[in-house]
Amino acid sequence: MTTTDADANGRAAAAAARPAPKPDPDPHGAPRTVTDTAETPPAAGVHGYAQQKDAHIKRLRRIEGQIRGLQRMLEEDVYCIDILTQVSASTKGLQSFGLQLLEEHLRHCVADAAVKGPEAIDAKVQEATKAIERMLRT
Repeated sequence: MTTTDADANGRAAAAAARPAPKPDPDPHGAPRTVTDTAETPPAAGVHGYAQQKDAHIKRLRRIEGQIRGLQRMLEEDVYCIDILTQVSASTKGLQSFGLQLLEEHLRHCVADAAVKGPEAIDAKVQEATKAIERMLRT
């Protein structure tokens, strides 16, 4: 096990041991709900990716394996071009995952906002547009 693996595992274990944050109450003491602000995410389990969660986790673990492979390649002094090929494959894997998640967001969250009215859909479309902008910068 490398120092990097130990650090990552230690941080992951510490994060898992922390209790989940409680929702911020409004000035009157009531917890915020999905309808309080456009930026408040939906409750757990109602995200667009919920039905594909296991497949997404499997996919991210495969990408994680590619990243660990990059670390091993460096440790083993593999040829630069071979490492760059693996970097490209890992990057494409993350981009593909991001696009799938974005599609699910549009199908579920934006479509749900459309039912709630023009303000809700405008907020979700703006949110999705900003996410697309961030993805295009990479």
